[in-house]
Amino acid sequence: MTATYREIKADILGRITRGEWKPGSPIPAERELAEAYGSARATVNRAMRELAEDGIIERKRKAGSRVRLAPLRQARFDIPLVRREIEDQGAAYRYALVQSEVGRAPDWVRARMGLPAGAKVRHVVCLHFADAAPYQHEDRWINLAVLPQARDADFSASGPNEWLVAHVPFTEAEISISATAADAGLAAHLACAPGDPLLQIERCTRWNGRAVTFVRLVHHRGHRMTARY
Repeated sequence: MTATYREIKADILGRITRGEWKPGSPIPAERELAEAYGSARATVNRAMRELAEDGIIERKRKAGSRVRLAPLRQARFDIPLVRREIEDQGAAYRYALVQSEVGRAPDWVRARMGLPAGAKVRHVVCLHFADAAPYQHEDRWINLAVLPQARDADFSASGPNEWLVAHVPFTEAEISISATAADAGLAAHLACAPGDPLLQIERCTRWNGRAVTFVRLVHHRGHRMTARY
């Protein structure tokens, strides 16, 4: 019976955890494994790729695969939906579009996203509320060279965050977390005083090396961020 990639992955992991294949030891070539499991080489490749992504084995071109000397712990990151975040806290969610326009990316945005001169982007500013209180200010730039359909997407009723999660995957994400002081605009949107300390998150996501979107998220005063991995 032909083994599935999940069965192959589980069997290889079992051999490693039982000590049959010890840390640092080589793993048979994919061709050999395919013959042993009665499966296509592509099926074995998928199982091996996931084991490498899980930090269990390491793969090197021409050198083959080996059991890692020390398994890696890796954080799994999913793009969070602010609507779900607010509703999970038992609060009522509300969204408001503040600004939306299409134009050339400013120099600082091009630098952050790695875009060429003259690159067109859609710039969207919106607010997210929890029980009618300001929760998050979202300032987002979308690369129209990668996502031309974003030019005409309707963000009047729901935000670009939800639209992007539904329409495009990502292969890389760069995240920066910092403290910032509220300027007059943020103070007005987040119902705080100018100069108040706020939590700021900047995130740039890419698809196969090309920037999809850059977003600056600023949360209300006293916001607490919790990460699980």
